[in-house]
Amino acid sequence: MVEETHNFWRVIPVTDSFILGAPIKVTDSEVFKTQYKKPYKKIRINNRLRSQIRLLLAKRGLVNSDPSIRIEAVNTLIKKPDTTLYAVIQERLANEKNADILEKLRLLNAMLALNHPTSKRFESSIEHLSKSLEPSSLTSLNQFLEKHPSHKQALAAVKAIEEKKHLYSLLENGFFGLSMGSVLVLAAIGLAITFGVMGVINMAHGELIMIGAYTTFVIQQLMPQFIGISIIVAIPAAFVVAALVGITMERLVIQYLKGRPLETLLATFGISLLLQQTVRSIFSPLNRTVVTPDWLSGVFTINPVFGLTINRLAIIFFCLVLFGLLWWWMRRSRLGLQVRAVSQNRSMAEALGVNADRVDMLTFGLGAGIAGVAGVALSLISNVGPNMGQGYIIDSFIVVVFGGVGNLFGTLLAGLSLGVANKWLEPFAGAVLAKILLLIFIILFIQKRPQGLFPAKGRAQEMAQ
Repeated sequence: MVEETHNFWRVIPVTDSFILGAPIKVTDSEVFKTQYKKPYKKIRINNRLRSQIRLLLAKRGLVNSDPSIRIEAVNTLIKKPDTTLYAVIQERLANEKNADILEKLRLLNAMLALNHPTSKRFESSIEHLSKSLEPSSLTSLNQFLEKHPSHKQALAAVKAIEEKKHLYSLLENGFFGLSMGSVLVLAAIGLAITFGVMGVINMAHGELIMIGAYTTFVIQQLMPQFIGISIIVAIPAAFVVAALVGITMERLVIQYLKGRPLETLLATFGISLLLQQTVRSIFSPLNRTVVTPDWLSGVFTINPVFGLTINRLAIIFFCLVLFGLLWWWMRRSRLGLQVRAVSQNRSMAEALGVNADRVDMLTFGLGAGIAGVAGVALSLISNVGPNMGQGYIIDSFIVVVFGGVGNLFGTLLAGLSLGVANKWLEPFAGAVLAKILLLIFIILFIQKRPQGLFPAKGRAQEMAQ
C-alpha cells in the first residue's frame, strides 16, 4: 500500500495485522524519496486485482462489529477459500457468537482444513462438507482427492453431493416446466373454450397473445414512473383490448363461416398475417422489452444449487388463479351455463331459448381476452415481437387436443404435464428432439383416445361417437 506525504512516499506493508484492523507503525527506514522523474506507473484494474481486493475486504470484514458485514465476508471467502486464513478462521470460531455466522465459519473451516498442510482432521471435515451443496465444498473435496485418490470417505462424499445436485437439477427443470406449462395453459385455455363451443380453428390465436404483450409494453411506456404497478394495470387492459379484437373478428368474419372449418382456418390465418403486419407498421419489426417490476425480480433461494425465480412463480400463481376464476364463472354464472349448454348440444340449447349467436360472440371475446392476458405473462419472460405468438399456436392446439376439446381441467393438466415433460427431456434429447418426441407421444395417444384425456360430455358428443 502506498501513501503520499508532501514530497515523500511512505510505503506501508500490507500484512494480516493491517487487514484485520490492528495499528501498525511506520519507521524511518520505510520512508524514502524518489530519485526518478516518473518512477511509478498507473495501476490498471483487472479481474485479478478486483478478486484480490474483494478477498482483502472480506478478510477485514471478519472482525467487523456488524453481523451483516461479517456474514457477507464469510460468504465471499466460502466462494473462494484461502488456506492462508486457516489460523484466522480458527480464532474467529472461538470468538463468534452469531449462530448463522458460526455455522458458515465451520463450513469454511472444513474447506480450509481439508487441504491445509498442518491439518489432520480429514474425517470430520469430509463429513461436514458432504452435507453442504456449496460449489466450493465439492471443489475442496476434488482437490483433496487429487492428493488422496483412493480415500473412500471423500469419494462417498463427492458421490452424495453429485446425487443431491442431480435431484435438485430435476426439481429445477420441473419448476421451469411448470412455468412453461402455465404459459401454455394461459395460451390454450381461451382456445379450448372457443374451439369447444364454436368448433372454430382460430389460427390468429397467437396474434391475440401478441396483442396482449404489446398492450403491456404500451402501458409501461405511458406510465414509466410507475413500473411497479404497470403489470397490474396491463392485465385488465390486455384482456379488454384482445377481447375487442376477438369480438371484431367474430362479427366481421367468423360468424359467416360457421360449419366450414377449412374456410375458417384460411380466413383466420389471413387475419393473423394482417395483425402481424399492422403491429410491424405501428411498432416496427424490432423486438420490444417489457421491464420486470422490482417486486417480480430476484430469486427465492432454497439452497446454493436450487432457487425459484419470482417472476416464474408469479406466472404459475397467476395461471392457477385465472383458472380458478374461469372455472367458477363457468359453473356459477348464467352466461357460463349457456356456454356449456351450447358446447354440449347447440340445437337443444337454441330450442330452449338460448341465443347461440350471442353466446358465440361473447365466448370468442372471452377466449381472445384470456389470450391477451397470456401475452402479459409471456412478456415477463421473453421479448415482445410481431412473431411471438406463432411459437405458441401449435403448442396450444396440442394442449387442447391432448386435454380434451372444451374441457378446462383437461387443458390445465395437459398444459402443465407437457411443459414439465418437455423440460425434463431437453437435457437428454435437446430442445428440438424433445418436442419431436412429445409430438410422437401425442399422435400415439390420440390414436388410442381420440377425444383426449377428458372427453366432452353431452348427447351431441355421444351421438357423434
